[in-house]
Amino acid sequence: MDKRIKDIESKHMKKDVPKFSIGDTVKVHVKIVEEGTRRTQAFEGIVIGERGSGTRASFTVRRISYGEGIERTFPLHAPAVDKVEVIRRGKVKRAKLYYLRKKIGKKTAVEEKIGEPSKQKESPKAPDDVPEEATS
Repeated sequence: MDKRIKDIESKHMKKDVPKFSIGDTVKVHVKIVEEGTRRTQAFEGIVIGERGSGTRASFTVRRISYGEGIERTFPLHAPAVDKVEVIRRGKVKRAKLYYLRKKIGKKTAVEEKIGEPSKQKESPKAPDDVPEEATS
């Protein structure tokens, strides 16, 4: 029975979802229908929580707008979510960042994760790159 459910769910899952985690700053593009017109609206903020798996997976994004904290929960595989862009990676040690709700201003900043070291070795500098000293 469980295998049949997974087969049905796999048909409805999106293939192009980027890898993101808690603490990352993301921009979620949501499809909105207003009076017959369709448009996409971006919602940018910090991912403070994830829950579920498979087609039921969802994530919560928090941002500060006009001094007021706004949180939205998005189903990851919903047709209304057009795309998710990762703006920057956050370095956190918790699974849920609910403590950000009580913080104000710069205290809500999440430290940025430094990227992986490059796989290419840097070439040694050539003598031509060294600036010449002035002679007197």
